[in-house]
Amino acid sequence: MAKQNVAEQFVDILARAGVRRLYGVVGDSLNPVVDAVRRNAAIDWVHVRHEETAAFAAGAEAQITGKLAACAGSSGPGNLHLINGLYDAHRSMAPVLALASHIPSSEIGLGYFQETHPDQLFGECSHYSEMLSNPQQMPRLLQTAIQHAIGRSGVSVVALPGDIASHAAPDKSIEHALVTSRPSVRPGDAEIDKLARMIDEAERVTLFCGSGTAGAHAEVMEFAERIKSPVGHALRGKEWIQYDNPFDVGMSGLLGYGAAYEATHECDLLILLGTDFPYNAFLPDDVKIAQVDVRPEHLGRRSKLDLAIWGDARETLRCLTPRVKAKTDRRFLDRMLKKHADALEGVIKAYTRKVDKHIPIHPEYVASVLDELADDDAVFTVDTGMCNVWAARYLSPNGKRRIIGSFSHGSMANALPQAIGAQFIDRGRQVISMSGDGGFTMLMGDFLTLLQYDLPVKIVLFNNSSLSMVELEMLVAGLPSYGTANRNPDFAAIAGAAGAFGVRVEKPKQLASALKDAFAHKGPALVDVVTDPNALSIPPKIRADMVTGFALSASKIVLDGGVGKMVQMARSNLRNVPRP
Repeated sequence: MAKQNVAEQFVDILARAGVRRLYGVVGDSLNPVVDAVRRNAAIDWVHVRHEETAAFAAGAEAQITGKLAACAGSSGPGNLHLINGLYDAHRSMAPVLALASHIPSSEIGLGYFQETHPDQLFGECSHYSEMLSNPQQMPRLLQTAIQHAIGRSGVSVVALPGDIASHAAPDKSIEHALVTSRPSVRPGDAEIDKLARMIDEAERVTLFCGSGTAGAHAEVMEFAERIKSPVGHALRGKEWIQYDNPFDVGMSGLLGYGAAYEATHECDLLILLGTDFPYNAFLPDDVKIAQVDVRPEHLGRRSKLDLAIWGDARETLRCLTPRVKAKTDRRFLDRMLKKHADALEGVIKAYTRKVDKHIPIHPEYVASVLDELADDDAVFTVDTGMCNVWAARYLSPNGKRRIIGSFSHGSMANALPQAIGAQFIDRGRQVISMSGDGGFTMLMGDFLTLLQYDLPVKIVLFNNSSLSMVELEMLVAGLPSYGTANRNPDFAAIAGAAGAFGVRVEKPKQLASALKDAFAHKGPALVDVVTDPNALSIPPKIRADMVTGFALSASKIVLDGGVGKMVQMARSNLRNVPRP
């Protein structure tokens, strides 16, 4: 058997760790690795048009599968292009291994062509970032990187000089069994007992749930029923906790709706469950707060805590629920459910008033029709900006759908690249990119990646010819909008010229049939929907001093408008409220 070189061993170990694709753009320093991929049947090279796309795609794949995904960039500018997508993956807790190939090892430190220091540059967006500078470091260094990415749920980066990649792998190298999944983390009995006492002593308890409740829906519902607690959620918790939830009081935060804000502020005890919710202006400062999180570094960094619990949500609730006394008083829960329904009823009119006749098309109407027509197990990837609003308000989770976005990093242009990673996992599953015209055009070159691999991604383009979230920020700050207008082409015509299905929609009555045609098309498709740039209604209580980087940080309500099926859910939950 021929002796392996470092690149071949590198690729073999990735495949053994479950990696099935390496997303990237080829380049000379990467050539040994790309050639090793070519000769390895267990792993494919996915040629994208921009390395940022590679990192976003890998991050989306990792979020959906929960398994390690990988991307690569060639020396200097090539691997630097990865950095934004890696920041997103890292902040989304997605296990991703990034290969940053490097200049020849003999030239490092001498100002060589394309020289950077990737092991330093990626330090802030990774749990592990090291350079493999000697063949004798293989395979230990790569195995260590993989275990950091999987074990700590984030990014690891390995910088590999091209010449080292071509060297022979060391004899008798130690390849050990790889960690490919994370354990459950159970809190200690003392902490569980403390939390149980706090709950028993409180009259009004509210749960506020984040993405850490993934896989714990049944446990949350059982616990909420036992203590008669309203259940609110952050945006990243929506897909995991909102469906089949008779305790739902909506979402808090920048895009919030319903009674989640009131429920978190009018309780005696607030339990933050699996959430690293970043906006402390929305959290109370005059109630007791307990936080449960599998990442101990998250505990207490958003608010003052009366109790910190290190453990994952599901295991914590499995231990906690039998230890708390069942509550019989539903008054707080029922009051919050009524507030929630009333709040949604109050804004639903903005959506229902002749919306199916409004030109330019209301984006709320687009999102509502999309929610109705999409598959029950569709994967939605959502651009940052106003598409976040429409996803938060109109997409209906059901336990099978997935909603992926740049919800922690807040990057533009994430939706199309993430759709690429999502679609590679399963070509038979419907993947829909909810793209804004600003985000889509930023990485539009990778629309061609869909065609190159015949990926049946459906792009629904909310085209209002503006960077509307930025316009919102400027408006609230009392500034005239400036530099936010986009002069856009007919994107459907561009899609058609590239060989994809494309349709442009300018009237509401055209929308449903256009979406159905796109969804029925077997290959990639783009629906260019011309939407109303003036669709926002700003509550007068928002002040200029409430503006922060992403949008508005200190108001209860950011946007006024419809809420899709959620009003029906709230009405249904109200039917369960006992009548005197």
